[in-house]
Amino acid sequence: MSATGNTGRALPWALVTPALGWTLLFFVLPFLAMALSSLTAHDGGGFTLSNYSQFFNNPAYWQAMVNSLQVTAIVTLISVLLAYPFAWILAEQVPERWQRLALMLAVLPFWTSYVVRSYSWLLVLAQNGVINRALTGSGLFSEPLQLANTRLATIIGFVHFFVMLLTLTIFANLKQLSPSYRKAAADLGAGPVRTLLHVVLPLTLPGIMVGAFLTFVLCIGDYITPQILGGNNELLMPQLVMMQIGRRGDFPLASALSIILMAVVTIAYLACARWLKIERA
Repeated sequence: MSATGNTGRALPWALVTPALGWTLLFFVLPFLAMALSSLTAHDGGGFTLSNYSQFFNNPAYWQAMVNSLQVTAIVTLISVLLAYPFAWILAEQVPERWQRLALMLAVLPFWTSYVVRSYSWLLVLAQNGVINRALTGSGLFSEPLQLANTRLATIIGFVHFFVMLLTLTIFANLKQLSPSYRKAAADLGAGPVRTLLHVVLPLTLPGIMVGAFLTFVLCIGDYITPQILGGNNELLMPQLVMMQIGRRGDFPLASALSIILMAVVTIAYLACARWLKIERA
């Protein structure tokens, strides 16, 4: 066997080894440590499944999961409904020479700290914030509304961030769509609405699903926004996990809850796996 052949086979492994090492060190090993921790007792005993049984037997823990799924589903749905028209306008209505500037303006929220954005919304939604001042000043309401420290505030904060994320994925899919599809639909007698519903929308479904899945993953595991905007008035899974660590020091139970949350994300991935690929048209 020639030295050239050995070098040719070794080069791909040499290139991929840093990425494999990084994944092993910062994902696989921590995950295994968390999985082992979830199977140990809080008092330092042997292996046990009691941490998982606590989740299934405690109604408060179940409710935290239900709350997380409800908030995530609402945020994902609203974000898709807002992002698709926005992405379509950017891709179809904005002239090509202005699209880069429009995209830059669209992603400006990403340039601001996540914590800063959450606190900014808290100030806007507060009882003496901009919205309540406008409502009471116009005479529509005599008393300020309770907007901050609610589920509504959490949803607003999430949507503000994830609409832009979805817009980018849908915009990329729309730009990959060949104009010949629209021309063919027009030749067959389809109007703009029918072309959008029966041609453009199905072909851009992968972009929608990719953005929706990313929204689902980031939203269901987020701790900052519900903590700041929700005001601890509604318990979500990330808050429940942090509560076990911060208040009880129960790392095994926190690990078990995290594993369960990862299992939910995995189920969501398997449910949408067939669409999680953007193909070039």
